[in-house]
This record gives sequence, structure tokens and C-alpha cells, in this order.
Amino acid sequence: MSNILILGCGGPAAHNFIDAVNQIEHDYTFIGADSSPYMLALSPLENKHLIPQSGLKGYYPILTALIEEEQIDFVHPQPDSEVRSITMNPNAFEKAKTFLPEHNVIQICQDKESTYDRLCAAGVSVPQSFGVTEENITALLHLYKKIWLRAKKGAGSKAALPITSLLQAQGWLDYWKDRYIDQSQFMISEFLPGKEYAWQSLWHNGELVSSQARERVEYFAGNLAPSGQTSSPSVARTVTQDNLDQTGQAAVRAVADVPHGVFCVDLKENAQGVPCVTEINAGRFFTTSNFFAHAGLNMPAMYLELGLTGELQDRPGLTDNLPDDLYWLRWIDTGYKLVDGKDIDKYTNS
Repeated sequence: MSNILILGCGGPAAHNFIDAVNQIEHDYTFIGADSSPYMLALSPLENKHLIPQSGLKGYYPILTALIEEEQIDFVHPQPDSEVRSITMNPNAFEKAKTFLPEHNVIQICQDKESTYDRLCAAGVSVPQSFGVTEENITALLHLYKKIWLRAKKGAGSKAALPITSLLQAQGWLDYWKDRYIDQSQFMISEFLPGKEYAWQSLWHNGELVSSQARERVEYFAGNLAPSGQTSSPSVARTVTQDNLDQTGQAAVRAVADVPHGVFCVDLKENAQGVPCVTEINAGRFFTTSNFFAHAGLNMPAMYLELGLTGELQDRPGLTDNLPDDLYWLRWIDTGYKLVDGKDIDKYTNS
């Protein structure tokens, strides 16, 4: 019996992490913690606790006391902010195990500019990118006609917008300046017009344990977002492509000398069809980690087993464990459904 503390327990990613692990027989007891009383009330867990936001006064002593009180064996931080705080002060959690990258790796991955620099130096395919100046915006628009303007830090396509003019860029920057994100915190990139992919992987002491790619086909409320996407897919499908596996592995090794834990790589095709890395989420799973689990590749369960014991009894293949064209369909208030692509074809071909 192991007690597992889930940080950010009320969010959808934590819901799906728990759902994934519950697809197997296990002896885990999940305990939840969240900084929002509303998210706590939403969490399916019975044993849950309100804690301060990570980074605020009292966070570490309250969390340490909670770990001792509940006799926690393993801590899983799901939100980026929690991953950052836990890796920043690992000595505060000596009584519970974690399975996370080093803090310097988290710092690199949570800053898109730092990630870009590492990927460029390693020769990994990336969109051409620069810091934000009028000269850089004008020059990049001359090359690509449309460019991508986004914040260097933050998840969920934060402050992202496709730009076609300097005036549009200036208006967007002014909008976010009023919300305490100034121009220095933005970067511009060539616009990538092709398909978008998510490559989820699990590593242990520098070695790849397993990975799987999916295509993001449609997004929650993508038609309402200024960027046209929200990073959270309503429709996703499994894909097996060597170039995604190769690029994903190269990207992780570019940011971590000894990859350890979860690394999720976002990629999008450029005009030539080459998948380019746009960001890396380290230390936590994509929101839809239960997609692959329901399809037969349960990375959250493997993550807990490795994190608790350092070993994995049943090892899957390193890449492409699932067949192409398994679809994961979900929408607000409707739940989710795993569907074979053939069942979708009968509607599109009729």
C-alpha cells in the first residue's frame, strides 16, 4: 500500500492522471492537495487538503506537514508551478519520493527562449525565432507573411497570436502590457502551418522507457481563442512516425543531460512538412494522459511504479506502442470516448 499525493488535484490533468492509473489493479491511496477551494470541491478524491499557492509564504512548511501527517510515500506535482517549486527545494520532501527532472532542466523547459536556444545548439528542428523588436517583427514578416507571437513563459498557448502586420503585433503587446506581461517577455517565430503533434515520453536515469505520439486534430473552443487553438485537444489521434520519435528524443536530450521523469514535447509541421519543436513540458503529463492508458499504454501507472520502486516489471516498446488512428474524443460536460478511426470513416465517407 502506497500513499500518493496529487498536487493540483482538482484540475483536468490530475483527474485524467488518476483515471489512467485506475485502469490497472493497484494498491495506491490517492490524497489530493490544491490551492483552490473550488478545484478541491471538484476533485473526485475523498481525502484532500487546501494548501497555499506554490511560491507563496507557508507553502513548504504546510506541504511538508501534510506529507508527514498523511504518511505520503510519493508526490506527483501536476501543474507547472508545483513542478518548479518541488524541484527547487527537493530537501523539503525527503520523506516522500518524487520522479522528476533536475531543477535546471525545469527552468530551461519552462522558458521557451531557453528551450529554443538549447534545441538550436543541438541541431533539433525548430521554427526560426527572435526576441521582439520592431526590426525583428518587420524582417520576419517579410520572410513568412504570417508569424507567431507568444509569451516566453506559461502554458495553454498563453498570449499567443498569429500576426500579419507590425500594427497588429503592437496592439497585442499593448493589450498584454496592461496585464503585466511586457514586450521583453515575448518572442516571435515563423508561423508553422502544418499538423500539430504531442509526443509523450517517460525516462529513467537517462534512458527512454517508452513514448507515444498523437496528433491534435481539434481544440476546445479553438474557434473562440484569438490564436485559433487552446493547447487542449477535443479530438486527438494516435500516430506512428519515425521523424516524431527521432525529433522528440533529440529534443529531450538537448535540454537534459540525464533525462529522468516525464517529458512531453509539442511539435508542429513547417511549410515543408518537417515537424518542429515548439516547447517541452517537463516533469508532468499532458492533460490527456488517460488517452494512451485506455488504449493500452499506461504511462502514469509506469511512472508511479518506477518512481516508487526504481523498476518496471512489464516494459513496453520504446516507441510506437499503439496503432495509428485511435481517436480520443472529448468535450466539456460530455466525458471522453476512445474510438477506432474506422468508425469515424463511415461517417466521413457516407
